[in-house]
Amino acid sequence: MICVSTRNPNREVSFRDAIFEGLAPDGGLYVPKDPPHLRDLILSFSPATSFVEIAAQTTFALLEGELTEAQCRTLAQEAFPFSPSLRTLEPAHLLLELFHGPSCAFKDFGASFLAGAMKAFLNQEKRRAIILTATSGDTGSAVAQAFHGKEGIDVVILYPSGRVSPSQELQLTTVGGNVHALEVQGSFDDCQRLVKDAFQDPFLNSHYPLTSANSINLGRLLPQSFYYLWAFAQIKNQVTDDVYFCVPSGNFGNLTAGIMAWTWGLPVEGFIGATNRNDGVPQYLETGTFRAKPSVATPANAMDVGNPSNLERLQHIFDGDVNRMRTLIHGWSQDDASLLSTMAQVYRDKSLFLCPHTAVGVRSAQEFALANTTRGDMILTLGTADPGKFEEVVVQATGKKPPIPARLGEFMTRKKQSTLVQPELGELKRFLERLT
Repeated sequence: MICVSTRNPNREVSFRDAIFEGLAPDGGLYVPKDPPHLRDLILSFSPATSFVEIAAQTTFALLEGELTEAQCRTLAQEAFPFSPSLRTLEPAHLLLELFHGPSCAFKDFGASFLAGAMKAFLNQEKRRAIILTATSGDTGSAVAQAFHGKEGIDVVILYPSGRVSPSQELQLTTVGGNVHALEVQGSFDDCQRLVKDAFQDPFLNSHYPLTSANSINLGRLLPQSFYYLWAFAQIKNQVTDDVYFCVPSGNFGNLTAGIMAWTWGLPVEGFIGATNRNDGVPQYLETGTFRAKPSVATPANAMDVGNPSNLERLQHIFDGDVNRMRTLIHGWSQDDASLLSTMAQVYRDKSLFLCPHTAVGVRSAQEFALANTTRGDMILTLGTADPGKFEEVVVQATGKKPPIPARLGEFMTRKKQSTLVQPELGELKRFLERLT
């Protein structure tokens, strides 16, 4: 796979180099130069094809030349001891549950794959890496679990103080070892800006082997595309008309992964980009003008992103043509009251708890279906996190406590370890100096 920067199509690098650089030197994001034609492979997958098999075959189709078929299979097997699952909400509305991994969130798929890929390359080259990543909640915990104990890798996670749920915070601040948590006195946008500034700082890049593990990194997005392929294989013999995916969106990495799968040949009609009150992308799709805004705190905190970095990738894929983008991506947004009422409604009607982010998607899919779909169409909404990670919000919405998975409950007894910092690059530099 040849990768290029969204800001300089003449800068070509390998996938290996793209994942270790994270952000391109010009500040752009890496994308595949030419989308591979995988439609025949995608259509060959059946409901009986396991997720690991889909991941292994797709990885080899994408990375042949950098990894052998055996290496791709080993990577998939080690990265994915967990799998997606499908649940029926309505006959034409399914929930694609992506939270059965170690941190109980969809980001386990991308983080676990990226950790395995980086370890394989580092072992070959006897290199060291410092993972620098910003999180609005779930990315940090997924990265912490995926990279903990990986030899030759240190992880520095920046998260906004007071803007992640208690369970999310404990998952990323209690791991210890090679995982370091920086509690930034600011918003997620401040954390993301610090990471981008660090990658573009000549001194830091010449002195430290920096890379990233959030959706800035292309290596996080490729494996997130795999569950779109798996889900389509599961339902392709049932659906008689169009297929849509509804994607709860904050930094828009998850939606970008689905769009990438579409460029490879995934036969879907469209995507619903569902946001909370941080609705810059839906407004962009409606007006053609994007205006970055300070993020607004909502019950769906992992989606509280005012300036989503992956919009740049989406614009690149559609050659900057918002009209082309809006033919495939339908922007939708929900206020706090609607997401809470959806959590209550689904629990009342289905005895099913939803996390607040998934509720944004479910409500948006319901509204989209009423306005746009016909008999025979199918919508798959991505279930992004276990509701047990958001106990306070679930209780607020439903009056009931959700069950807490054992792998999540074990973190609740651990002691938080974090370093409080101001949102200034100088403080990050001083931390890196102490780290090394």
